[in-house]
Amino acid sequence: MNIWPAVAALIPSIGVGLLFWLAMRAVIRADRTERAAMARMDAEDAAAGRVVASTAVAEASARAANPSSGGDDNSENATTDSARNA
Repeated sequence: MNIWPAVAALIPSIGVGLLFWLAMRAVIRADRTERAAMARMDAEDAAAGRVVASTAVAEASARAANPSSGGDDNSENATTDSARNA
């Protein structure tokens, strides 16, 4: 019984699977590292009394999702433009 043709037929699939696994591992590790760095930066900002970036992003997305809750982003620009024109 000659098994080598079957093994040779499986090698490309195994290689592609290995490449996919390596790529996904790199993506997951990069995401984990980025999240840790962002958490560290947010903690440093909070300790220094600055607005935490993730909080600012959450507030901006909440304003975008519900624009009628007040705080039109262009109202400040309109005031500045009318003051310039006066």
